[in-house]
Amino acid sequence: MLLALIQWISSTFDIEWLRVFNYLTMRAVLAALTAFFIGLAIGPETIHELRILKVGQAVRSDGPKSHLQKDGTPTMGGIIILIAVGISTLLWMDLTNRFVWIVLFVTLSLGAVGWTDDYRKVVHHDPNGMSSREKYMWQSIIGIVAAVYLAFAVAAPNSGDIWKLVGEWISSGFTSVPLPSRSDLLIPFFKDASVPLGIWGFIILSYFVIVGTSNAVNLTDGLDGLAILPSALVGVALGVFAYAVGRADYAEYLLLPYVPGAGEVVVVGSALIGAGLAFLWFNAHPADVFMGDVGALALGGALGTMAIISRQELVLFIMGGIFVAETVSVILQVGYFKLTHGKRIFLMAPLHHHFELKGWGENQVVVRFWIITIVLVLVGLSSLKIR
Repeated sequence: MLLALIQWISSTFDIEWLRVFNYLTMRAVLAALTAFFIGLAIGPETIHELRILKVGQAVRSDGPKSHLQKDGTPTMGGIIILIAVGISTLLWMDLTNRFVWIVLFVTLSLGAVGWTDDYRKVVHHDPNGMSSREKYMWQSIIGIVAAVYLAFAVAAPNSGDIWKLVGEWISSGFTSVPLPSRSDLLIPFFKDASVPLGIWGFIILSYFVIVGTSNAVNLTDGLDGLAILPSALVGVALGVFAYAVGRADYAEYLLLPYVPGAGEVVVVGSALIGAGLAFLWFNAHPADVFMGDVGALALGGALGTMAIISRQELVLFIMGGIFVAETVSVILQVGYFKLTHGKRIFLMAPLHHHFELKGWGENQVVVRFWIITIVLVLVGLSSLKIR
């Protein structure tokens, strides 16, 4: 919105210096700063209102005893992130860009699911919230809609061709539509290595990436500051990838697929790091507010969607290694518990609780997981050049 206004003023009154705002890198920096200051500005009042509404977190009774003191801490603080990211992105994005809109759709839609889940938790003081089946149903609906749209958005050279491709797909009886090579699954660190997916393969993979990442970030959000910084770091890194694949010259030099329009997603990635740092101001130990599902589900969905747009699904798996480890720990724990009728692999799942019960302090777990994420993000970024 602000970009459109600046462009109008620049062209109408011929103010040359305003044209600097047309540069994507400048708008990315401004999006990060805008989101950061919006988050800092609305944070205290939001937390105050959550306290008035008695929107307090219900802590699991079977968890580490140190967590019992957190009972009643305001949750649903992820709304701070969503507001900051949403406003900042709308201010600095190209309003005609199809990729930014689908990222916002997934983020806000999954945020709404998380809001409902959090609301039920705090109103009924029930840690379980929505039933797993109901939550997964809504996540699946959002994931399927986004996956189908992304299949054609990535394949189409511009927004006007999306519905033409959709029409061809429907006319073919939903059988096959030829997708360009940029829709293939890229294998990181290998030159010219990719796996053709086809229309259905792309949709299925995208669905699992969006829904899986959404749930993975949600499982990770269990300690003060644990989920937000890794989410922000991975988000800005995916923004870098999106910027690279969105420029024909960079994509050719780095041996990446050229996806017209994808570069604009860097605005969202930058807004994520800005909003994430602002939220961390209030979420650092001892936390004044928790993110809740409203933030965790939304952030995971945003990361998954950005990875698909930038064609870096496997790199997301690397950079989000903490999210992967947390999710795998839960799957292994539950599966082993059922198979052995009560035995456990970990002292407690997700994984961060296991280390707490092993004697690590909460800050130790959080900071060490941050360090691991920084290293993994650097490894992922290195795939830009190492092939």
